Amino acid sequence: MAAITAALVKDLREKTGAGMMDCKKALTETDGAIEAAVDWLRKKGLAAAAKKSGRIAAEGLVGVASIPGRAAMVEVNAETDFVARNETFQGFVETVAKLALEIGADLDALKAAPFPGTGRTVAEELTQLVATIGENMNLRRAAVLSVKNGVVATYVHQPLKPGVLGRIGVLVAIEGDGELGALELLGRQMGMHVAATRPEALDVDGVDPTALEREKSVLAEQARASGKSEAIIDKMVEGRIRKYYEDVVLLEQIWVHDGESRVRAVAKKSGVTVTGFERYALGEGIEKPKEDFAAEVAATAGVPA
Repeated sequence: MAAITAALVKDLREKTGAGMMDCKKALTETDGAIEAAVDWLRKKGLAAAAKKSGRIAAEGLVGVASIPGRAAMVEVNAETDFVARNETFQGFVETVAKLALEIGADLDALKAAPFPGTGRTVAEELTQLVATIGENMNLRRAAVLSVKNGVVATYVHQPLKPGVLGRIGVLVAIEGDGELGALELLGRQMGMHVAATRPEALDVDGVDPTALEREKSVLAEQARASGKSEAIIDKMVEGRIRKYYEDVVLLEQIWVHDGESRVRAVAKKSGVTVTGFERYALGEGIEKPKEDFAAEVAATAGVPA
């Protein structure tokens, strides 16, 4: 029997997009003949994943998981929202979120982790799903927050599975000595606030310097157009930057639950410190193709649009 080398397995994987263990099995079954192994994988439906890997995946699910003092969130994308209702896909997202609790937010480590009960890694299990369900999929990102004394609250907006799976997920880390139930309630309210207001930074110091300078430049040009002196322009920009902070900084925002308090004031009154947050909205930042349904129908019918 031919030796199944790592280089041979790698070559087959690059040709087919199938998982490492599946490639090794295919080569074993075909005595190391790579073309026969390609056919073996195709017959099993495992090589189909490679053909789908270039298609845009902007749907799917955001999944969250938590234990006391720690929570994780992942986004797994697919091509259509139909897949989000597939129980196997849901189970995959839920399991990966739980794995992130243990492994952390590093995607390479997460993809290389064993997927429970399969003998495959997370990446290989995802390839298996692609072949089985028939859509391109991608484990896009992961986040993990933890606290020493307090809670990491989770919130899933319009959940497909309550508290676990949905299109928008939020983690909020709160340090404090209060009663656990009260901290959890405040954390959930914070999560709802973050979901609604989409802050970009926790505090002023956390604002992206490039974004801040761009905003100042735009505001200065707007002020100059009014013919004001540079001294007045500086004051105008300073005032408008305060408004900018109110829009993008969580602690400077107006608390959505009363419409008047600052988030930092709410935290101070509750005797807690908000130490971090993460907000995932499914597919944000992914450029989706523009669909021309008339042209698609015409092409299917074989007539000009």
